Amino acid sequence: MEKLILKLRSEPVWSFFFGLSLVILVLVAYKSFFTFVGGGEKWDIEMFLWFLLVGFIAQTIDGALGMAYGVSSNSILLGIGIPPAVASAWVHFAQVFTSLASGISHLRMGNVQWSLAKRLMIPGVLGAIIGAYFLSNVDGMAIKPFIAVYLFFMGLLILKKIFKKQSKPFDANGKSLPYLASIGGFADAIGGGGWGPVVNSTLMGKGQQPRFAIGTGNFVEIFVSLASASTFVFFIKELNLAPILGLIIGGVIAAPFAALFVKKLNPKILLLMVGLLVIGLSIRTFYLAIF
Repeated sequence: MEKLILKLRSEPVWSFFFGLSLVILVLVAYKSFFTFVGGGEKWDIEMFLWFLLVGFIAQTIDGALGMAYGVSSNSILLGIGIPPAVASAWVHFAQVFTSLASGISHLRMGNVQWSLAKRLMIPGVLGAIIGAYFLSNVDGMAIKPFIAVYLFFMGLLILKKIFKKQSKPFDANGKSLPYLASIGGFADAIGGGGWGPVVNSTLMGKGQQPRFAIGTGNFVEIFVSLASASTFVFFIKELNLAPILGLIIGGVIAAPFAALFVKKLNPKILLLMVGLLVIGLSIRTFYLAIF
């Protein structure tokens, strides 16, 4: 945390960005929690417990692989009939807090490269805002098959990591990095997840050390999720605290155990499991949307 404070003092741009993000975080928390409390809505304990389990499983996978929290959660939400925009909104409200816990942990362990984070931050945030706006202003049933196809290819991308080998050195000044972050942010907002499979996987594919690819990617994901959630605030009214809080608490509980879990199970087996899960759920979502 001392390194973060020194970084904020030395670079005013980072200080402004963090300050603005903190304000937005407070607004998102107010919208998702206090509005619910004030509205006197009925608490669905069964839904809360189910999403507690979903959040725990999804964060365990994400903590072990650096990806798939959003994709896994969103696939399950779509699979049980939640509209795409609402599903993505719920996931991103929860992911603000789960990615915050994950990103800060990586920061404390020295897994974040500030120079790389700076190149990914703004494009990723802009892509997320555009994606959330687009998803919030289209017919949910019309876009659901396309979301299912997107998630299917995300599943294939995850499976591809099982066989992909690293060979070339990473170019931190590559001109494609801002474009990668924009696409990752847009895809993340549209599909309820995808930042990790798109950005983290590509960084590792370009030769970046997994430690810094996952650490920096998860740190930037804090702000990408925050951008999506704050955009959804203005367009999505169907906020339900039970699933959101379940995803948050389940994810936060799982975060400390993810590292232990990955030591006990071969990462390639985890990749296979989550890839097949996402592909299976995407096929089911596509079938239900068409038929």
